[in-house]
Amino acid sequence: MTWLQITWFILVGVLLAGYTVLSGFDLGAGHLLYRFRNPEEREEILYNLKPIWGVNQVWLLTGGGALFAAFPRVYAGVFSGFYLALMLLLLALILRSVAIEIDHEIDSPGWTRSWEKAFLIASSLVCLLLGVAMGNLLVGLPLDENGYYTGTFLELLNVFALLTGIFAVCLLGLQGAGFIIATSRGTVQEKAYISAQRYWMASFVIFVLLSLYCLLFEPQVFVNYQAYPVIYLIPVLLVSCLIYYPAALKKSISYLPVLVSSLLLISLWGVLGASMFPALVPNTANPVTSLTLFNSSSSELTLKVMLILALCGLPLVFFYIAMIYRQFFARNAAQSTVNQNSAG
Repeated sequence: MTWLQITWFILVGVLLAGYTVLSGFDLGAGHLLYRFRNPEEREEILYNLKPIWGVNQVWLLTGGGALFAAFPRVYAGVFSGFYLALMLLLLALILRSVAIEIDHEIDSPGWTRSWEKAFLIASSLVCLLLGVAMGNLLVGLPLDENGYYTGTFLELLNVFALLTGIFAVCLLGLQGAGFIIATSRGTVQEKAYISAQRYWMASFVIFVLLSLYCLLFEPQVFVNYQAYPVIYLIPVLLVSCLIYYPAALKKSISYLPVLVSSLLLISLWGVLGASMFPALVPNTANPVTSLTLFNSSSSELTLKVMLILALCGLPLVFFYIAMIYRQFFARNAAQSTVNQNSAG
């Protein structure tokens, strides 16, 4: 059954990476709304987000469902101790969903401004919480012999996890800035360029700090790399994207920054997976009893049936998302042409 477990480990990673890349557009752009004080600028950004933000959530639902079905012990054990963190994340997701849909339901500047602030705060909180979760999972959590989390909510807010949370905010800020650069013109695009430069600098500094911390205090993160040197190609790709990003901003191709930041996010998930494998939740209390893809997966029959359903269903999901984005970019290109002709 090993190949099935590894396959689902990869598939869950792909789905979560897809969510990070695509939902990074609306999460990052939502976080960056504070940079745009002009109501018309914020309205332009939200106008571009509304056709696609909903479809981006498909990746989260699919990835979460796949993780639950393929590795139920992770849900049953660890998530039982994460109620407060999960409720905060759920409330933030609900708040931003409501905010982006009803911000213009009432013709009132105060009403619109309040819901735009709610969208900003909720988007920022989701970015932070996702980063904190990834930081905790990377270095491990204290679990008992049954795989249940034994710590407290405050222990999840350790220095390393908070730093990874800020790192996630910066990376998704890059993704959001790239989306705005690709879909906007004029002053909005210029401000997005400035934000991208600042968030890149912050991302680079934090990445160096996190790498040094892991090197000094979390050497287990590098065990797989020492055993299989070929996977060093993944962090090399990540570093290459980070280094190249400022050059991408200087190119005349408006879509290049978001392509580079997307590849950066994908390579980051590759680094996390390569560092943690085969663990899904490393146990800091007793590494031998960590929750791995081998001891926390569903039965072989369940994984086979799920794989068949995934092979049938995922192409439909990809097709649906591709069609939505095709229509979106076609509309955006047409709108840009109209604006240019009007300006001429």
